[in-house]
Amino acid sequence: MGKEKFLNGKIALVTGGAKGIGKTTAIEFARRGADVVVSDVAESEGRLVVSEIEATGARGAFFSCDVSDPEAVKRLIDFTVSQFKRLDFAFNNAGIEGEQAPTADCSFENWKRVIDINLNGVFYCMKYELAAMLRNGGGVIVNCSSTAGKVGFEGIPAYSASKHGLIGLSKSAALDYAAQNIRVNCICPGVVYTSMIDRFSGGTSEGFEAMKNMQPVGRMGRTEEIASAVAWMCSEEAAFMTGQELVMDGGYTAR
Repeated sequence: MGKEKFLNGKIALVTGGAKGIGKTTAIEFARRGADVVVSDVAESEGRLVVSEIEATGARGAFFSCDVSDPEAVKRLIDFTVSQFKRLDFAFNNAGIEGEQAPTADCSFENWKRVIDINLNGVFYCMKYELAAMLRNGGGVIVNCSSTAGKVGFEGIPAYSASKHGLIGLSKSAALDYAAQNIRVNCICPGVVYTSMIDRFSGGTSEGFEAMKNMQPVGRMGRTEEIASAVAWMCSEEAAFMTGQELVMDGGYTAR
């Protein structure tokens, strides 16, 4: 059975769209009827995602972009508008976890790199996305935070700081543009099975089980679950939702 195409005629942008949550969300947008621009630094994987998008009957395009470079981000938004004439939805998902170390051992290089990509990169994206959305009368932005944006986690101070910062940035932008038909929200996934989890778990079965068991529901999340939520957040069904963070973590932060 096909999915209801409640995003027909809309144009979506997904950063970090070559794999994991970004890839699944880009394809979900397409299945729901949107045309999709996929952006990532991983060009070959990103172009494969575009092929999957086009297989749904939607239009797709790829643009290579390092979101920590504001000029590259400007070119990304210019490309999107030149290709599809407008921008309706943006899922700012590009991010890295960085190196794991206690706060005092977090290197300056790691701190700067994580903040540049995860926080500064989303600000750069929003700066140009918002301008494009204002030109076409509105839009929706969903920023990918994390449960690490809601609570602290040992050994990843830069990542946690960046994800906390995204929530504050999103709330401020939501208030700035609430009266101009632009909604801005965050999604906060818990432990969702992606390549990042392989790195966090140390690649061992024991580490994998420990991460799985962190969730009260006894399993990791699926990228499809996050993608469906992001698509819903962009739909008219969520038209009264702005300045919020939607936590999907199997009950982890309910403790």
